[in-house]
Amino acid sequence: MEEFRLDKECSGSYLILDTLRQLGIDTIFGYPGGAVLPLYDEIYRFEGIQHILARHEQGAVHAAEGYAKSTGKLGVALVTSGPGATNAITGIADAMGDSVPLLVFTGQVATRGIGKDAFQEADIIGITTPITKYNYQIRDTADIPRVITEAVHIATTGRPGPVVIDVPKDIQETLVSSYHDPSIHLPSYQPTVEPNGLQVKKILKQLSLAKQPVILAGGGVNYADANQELIAFAERYQIPVVSTLLGLGAMPIEHALSLGMGGMHGSYASNMAMNDADYIINIGARFDDRLTGNPLTYAPNALVAHIDIDPAEIGKVKKTAIPVVGDAKATLQALLKLDTVETDYAAWTAQVLDNKHRAPFWYEEDDRVIKPQQAIELIGQLTKGDAIVITDVGQHQMWAAQFYPYKHARQLVTSGGMGTMGFGIPAAIGAKLANPDREVVLFVGDGGFQMTNQELAILNGYGVPIKVVLINNHSLGMVRQWQESFYDKRRSQSVFDAEPNFQLLAEAYGIAHYSFDNPATLSEDMKVILEDRPMLIEVHISKTEHVQPMVPAGKSNAEMLGVKFNA
Repeated sequence: MEEFRLDKECSGSYLILDTLRQLGIDTIFGYPGGAVLPLYDEIYRFEGIQHILARHEQGAVHAAEGYAKSTGKLGVALVTSGPGATNAITGIADAMGDSVPLLVFTGQVATRGIGKDAFQEADIIGITTPITKYNYQIRDTADIPRVITEAVHIATTGRPGPVVIDVPKDIQETLVSSYHDPSIHLPSYQPTVEPNGLQVKKILKQLSLAKQPVILAGGGVNYADANQELIAFAERYQIPVVSTLLGLGAMPIEHALSLGMGGMHGSYASNMAMNDADYIINIGARFDDRLTGNPLTYAPNALVAHIDIDPAEIGKVKKTAIPVVGDAKATLQALLKLDTVETDYAAWTAQVLDNKHRAPFWYEEDDRVIKPQQAIELIGQLTKGDAIVITDVGQHQMWAAQFYPYKHARQLVTSGGMGTMGFGIPAAIGAKLANPDREVVLFVGDGGFQMTNQELAILNGYGVPIKVVLINNHSLGMVRQWQESFYDKRRSQSVFDAEPNFQLLAEAYGIAHYSFDNPATLSEDMKVILEDRPMLIEVHISKTEHVQPMVPAGKSNAEMLGVKFNA
């Protein structure tokens, strides 16, 4: 193995930071502890990398996710061994579920103590193997540049995902005068980016035969920065487009061909289009259960073409007639380069698009209580649909998906696959630090807010003017909705009988705070969101509001509840 000499002896800690800097990484989210003290001592005097001190390891990882999801760049987190590492597990699993490029450094006890139940030892390699794209434990300080270079490559290429690097304390302290060749040589890891040309042609061949086609746009479109190609392809052939939750923003909501989100709380137009389609072109979606409902009844008459960079996703849920392994952007570009084929489904497209107007998302206005949908619509108007929207998980997440007018790639940052409560506040912080010139608005429920609100301490400390919109229904709203709908209204442990004074909590963190409960003055009150400072806006809503429409679990998308048709 080729060796590279250093100008002077360097510690493992210095090699870690210097390698990250050379790879273009300038931000780390972390929390110190005993097993990473050598690394934090190096951070103290190292230039070129900003460290953001979280208040909990879960918060550090979610902040790194928000940084990555909103930009496509690698998010980096650093935690200590034992409980520090295990506290990071939720964020790592969340990143795996949503294909987030993430690098997590975990401290570890010294190599001589590994496997001996040393103080704050945890087998983080064993724990994270099922929830990472790959993981490493460094046993030779000279390997640090190679391991980090490989890890960054793995995390950011193919289907992105989290990679963990476990670094024993003595490896951080050891001085070396050379390091091993960091060149990437991974013969068993060669993700397919360019699609097979014959398979691409088959997509258009089938389109020429289709009578009722639909495009399904997943998170892979946003991750591949393929938004313009998607729009161009849909417009060329006038195909209606359904988005998944993570695919929102791939096509502007107000685009004539956009049907909005499909699935459990999706639009009537989207779900009926998928149910009645004879041809679905899936681009970067994994046919998850929240989209398909009962997979046995999903799109019963549709032939499926599935474009995905991860071959494991193709055919996993829905039988696929035209599998295409490749990057979404590269595949769409290949489709656009081919000669235009003749199609015959104009009447279908007109019918599907008419459903947008026949049965839009709806809510009943009430002059006694603020409607959450109304608040989100209003914020969409005030921010002109341009804000980066972060959500936590629950009812507010679905209302934000339904009523904010998304029009940009990577505009919605949310926890999709894992549905992680507590994601919102730290993710919003990470997104704002990555996008200082963009407005960042967080929608969070009172349940998720209480899981990670300690991260509000970062806002003034680092100058992070996010707008936290707390949709307060004094309950775990989505849990309560299911109990009211399917468990004979037995609200078991889903209602908060007592909550903290969130206004005083915001004051304790030195954040501007507002409490709104009057629908008549909401339009004027909400204008405070345009002020350039961190703030908490608490919006009090009904304790019994439900997300509508809804496809009950296990049912077909054709069996939607709560659909309301215009006269």
